[in-house]
Amino acid sequence: MKTVLRLLIPMVALSACSGPLSLYYREGESVSRAQSETTQCQVLALKEVPVANQVRQSPPTYWPGRTYCDGRGRCYRSGGWWQPGRVYTVDVNQGLREQVEAQCMAKKGFRPVSLPPCKQNVSSRVAAVPTTKLPPLSTESCYVKFDNGSFQIITPGQAG
Repeated sequence: MKTVLRLLIPMVALSACSGPLSLYYREGESVSRAQSETTQCQVLALKEVPVANQVRQSPPTYWPGRTYCDGRGRCYRSGGWWQPGRVYTVDVNQGLREQVEAQCMAKKGFRPVSLPPCKQNVSSRVAAVPTTKLPPLSTESCYVKFDNGSFQIITPGQAG
């Protein structure tokens, strides 16, 4: 049982690290072309809607003092204090820039998709070959990410 747990815990930890793969998709298009088109649209969006960072601060918090009473019924109150708010930066143009990028990609025939990571039982049954041409997708499509940053899109039932 301990051996099973030693193997299971790292596998669960690794699978928890993988989030969805978000990319622009057009069936049959090469991955390199999709990446190139994405970069072009990102550059265009950045030119049209530049970064506009604003420094903001969350409101401060007041922590009231405490009241302490002794056995004779005498009470006193400690002083309260203010905790300053957290300072952070927001790019107020980020949402609009993402919209401009998405519109640019839509004009080129791409649509955004998000694929979940494949479960171990799916990825272990398929030869590990990076995707070079975007395949047809289904609701069961998922992906495997490789150490070099490339990925493989797997559609169960259509995979070879």
